[in-house]
Amino acid sequence: MKMHTIAMTLFFLAAVLAGQAHAGAPAGPVAIAIHAGAGSMSREDSSPEIDAEIRATLEQAVRAGHEVLTSGGSSLDAVSMAVTILEDAPFFNAGRGAVFNSEGVNELDASIMDGRTLNAGAVAGVHNVRNPVLLARKVMSGSAHVMLAGPGAEAFAREQGIVFEDDAYFRTERRWQQLQEAKAMETAQARREPDSWLSTVGAVALDAQGNLAAATSTGGMTNKRWGRIGDVPVIGAGTYADNNSCAVSATGHGEYFIRATAARDICARIEYTGASLQEAADQVVMQKLVEMGGRGGIIAVDPQGHLSLTFNTSGMHRASVDTEGELYIGIYNDE
Repeated sequence: MKMHTIAMTLFFLAAVLAGQAHAGAPAGPVAIAIHAGAGSMSREDSSPEIDAEIRATLEQAVRAGHEVLTSGGSSLDAVSMAVTILEDAPFFNAGRGAVFNSEGVNELDASIMDGRTLNAGAVAGVHNVRNPVLLARKVMSGSAHVMLAGPGAEAFAREQGIVFEDDAYFRTERRWQQLQEAKAMETAQARREPDSWLSTVGAVALDAQGNLAAATSTGGMTNKRWGRIGDVPVIGAGTYADNNSCAVSATGHGEYFIRATAARDICARIEYTGASLQEAADQVVMQKLVEMGGRGGIIAVDPQGHLSLTFNTSGMHRASVDTEGELYIGIYNDE
């Protein structure tokens, strides 16, 4: 674990313990789920060693978020903690491991939402921000706005003391090669399958006070142009949380998730039709999105702590700890 992550963990846990002194012992069940992207995943294209590293990082992130919850901390702190760890890992398309746009630059989006108040914060198209999810949370708590973009968001980040890193921090050779391959295919006028683009990180949580939260972060789409923004910072598309229904974080071909308002749709089906969490997730991810041609998945949690990790691709990096404290980690669709 890197020193930055250790420091962040201690920061969150200190805040949790300070709050617990006033709030008392946890009053209700807690649960958390995380994802780190969905897509065309197969064991043949990976290796046992890489899979083991990914699973270890997923476990680290979900356990850290769960520890916040079991210490009496808020769902907002839990999802912030989990997503920060995923952003710091080089394996996933967020923060340090983000993909490159057509100009060879990492361009980052993130969002967070509080199910208790319906407050939300989002950032789009920012550069060199180490942990975009923490900036999104600052937008929610420290500004009068919901979404900030580009240079303005970066100026706000500097005012708020958000950590920046130079370009070298974000560069990974695997992502650079993906850009070169995408450009070669573009030159040859070959069509990339959208399924190969799906990569995001996110977390949803229920805390002991019965409050839900969701957070999502991404580097977007390899070789994206013209300042393309996907579903992640669009509240209701890639992220949504409402104590009356559920909390959702999505990963997928963002244009479809935006048009489907996928995250909000799942919550609305619970609130207005009485669907269970899994029924609502299946109706949106396995039916509506499939019929539209959209590929990807979601993680979700409801006020009772029921979890859904639902996807229509061959795999999704995912992990959860349920209300009984049981850990689950998966990558492929047969797990």
